[in-house]
Amino acid sequence: MFANFEDMCNSKFITMKRMFLIAIVLVTISSSCHRNAITGRNQLSLIPESEVQAMAFTQYKEFMTTNPAVPAANKDAAMVSRVGNNIIGAIKKYYAEKGLSKELESFQWEVNLVNNKEPNAWCMPGGKIVVYTGILPLTQNEAALAVVMGHEVAHALARHGNERMSQGLFQQMGGLALSAALSSKPAETQNLFMTSYGIGTNIGVMLPFSRKNELEADKLGLMFSALAGYDPREAIAFWQRMSKASSGNKPPEFLSTHPADETRIAELEKIMEETVKQFYKK
Repeated sequence: MFANFEDMCNSKFITMKRMFLIAIVLVTISSSCHRNAITGRNQLSLIPESEVQAMAFTQYKEFMTTNPAVPAANKDAAMVSRVGNNIIGAIKKYYAEKGLSKELESFQWEVNLVNNKEPNAWCMPGGKIVVYTGILPLTQNEAALAVVMGHEVAHALARHGNERMSQGLFQQMGGLALSAALSSKPAETQNLFMTSYGIGTNIGVMLPFSRKNELEADKLGLMFSALAGYDPREAIAFWQRMSKASSGNKPPEFLSTHPADETRIAELEKIMEETVKQFYKK
């Protein structure tokens, strides 16, 4: 029971305020949903992709300044470039066949190998792809490397990073626009970007993708590697090697955000036969 009329009014005011805030949240979420062209799934997208890509290109330039690319004449660099360009070509062709070429117009594709012992790879929004030398002993062949690169490019095309950063902006900064967040909280926003897109070299620096994101990237990555002419069945052996590599105290950075376990391998096996049949042309 309320002690007096004032307490009752205050209670009603608080309830109405909460309802108003909930309504604002629901309107913000519903107006910020984006249907992804390649996955067909609605996802939270508080940030225009053009802004994300502009920030990505800036961060990429800074990263490459302190992490120079392995010279193109190096055989490993040449392999990474070859595999990456084959995947990019396959993606462009696939998007053209689906009438989605406009989705790639803003992409400025670039593929580089950097000298870093961490087993890692990533693709920024807009198509900036980086592979670390530390992952090559685990890929062991071009087909497995294609699976890795296809997986990372799939994250970019499915806008998983935008989705994850939007969730971060909503949860940590009350849904601020990216420009406002950069202005009022530049350090926090840059850190959110780096963790959302996996740009860094420290173990565990990245936030994990959701299970749904991972399954989407696995499926699309297999398809892209197959369309590029690489046997997607190499994915099974690769993830088994990644799982074995995590037997130490800390998993490799790549593995910390891309959980390689029996469940993932089982999911890959479920779609492998159909992927090979539909997309892999020897």
